[in-house]
Amino acid sequence: MKKATTVEQQIEKLRERGMDIDIDEEKAIAILNDIGYFRLGFYCFPFEEAYPDKKNRTHQYKEGTRFSDVIALHDFDMELRRLLACCLNRIEINFRTNIIYTVSNQYVNNNTWFINHSVMKRDFIDKFNKEFYTPRFRSDHPVITHHHKKYPNDNYAPAWKTLEYLTFGRLVRLYKSLKDERLKKKISEKYSVRNEKKLENYFDALVETRNVCAHNLVLFDHKSHRRLQSGHLVTMSKNSSQTFSVIKIVYFILCSICQERADKMKDETKALFNKYAENNLISRIIDDSMSYDNDW
Repeated sequence: MKKATTVEQQIEKLRERGMDIDIDEEKAIAILNDIGYFRLGFYCFPFEEAYPDKKNRTHQYKEGTRFSDVIALHDFDMELRRLLACCLNRIEINFRTNIIYTVSNQYVNNNTWFINHSVMKRDFIDKFNKEFYTPRFRSDHPVITHHHKKYPNDNYAPAWKTLEYLTFGRLVRLYKSLKDERLKKKISEKYSVRNEKKLENYFDALVETRNVCAHNLVLFDHKSHRRLQSGHLVTMSKNSSQTFSVIKIVYFILCSICQERADKMKDETKALFNKYAENNLISRIIDDSMSYDNDW
């Protein structure tokens, strides 16, 4: 059975495994107290001799491995998550607005179209009632509470109120559950994507990446189980489940929302990668994990 260890013991273990603690030990202790030894291990792994083999790990580090380089990889990942999280928030808000405007204006006489069986697939409606629009939901959100006090005969608040509280994942599920394929295509074309199935594929990846960012999981070598669809609009990297492919999708979608914001995102991304390219070791790890191309 593994036992808890002190930060000082953890630093000694890193030394025994071949890592050079090349910064002041008090600072190293402060960093471990901040990040945590287990979490730091995700960023130590690329420096291990066995990397990327997870089955035969000895936890021995390659010659020349420095504590400062591990921290640099951690900091790169943190900055990348922060950058993408901001862009993904912009996309999520726009996607919500796009759906509400497009579908509500298609069904102008039905402001609760999201629970109408002629508009939505049954599975979505069933889960919506059981998992989302619950008594607790109605009481937890003042806008919804106020609506039902003002309109006591309404079973639901209208789409522009209710759907404001859907998560990004539920929004994508709502889009997939629309029965009218022409309506779905109308929504997807606002992002210059003619094939609604491809948009679903892209947005599934964006939701997954958004969750990685929101929960501060490791992003730089994140591998999705779903394969991204390539095409003439978005050329994927050699492994289309890699984070760099998602970065290109974020940029592509932002171009349809706000070209200025998309260009800013691209400039910030390039600046971030160039910043860490000065460290050859970190640059190689990032390239092996993400297949990043500075000419995208």
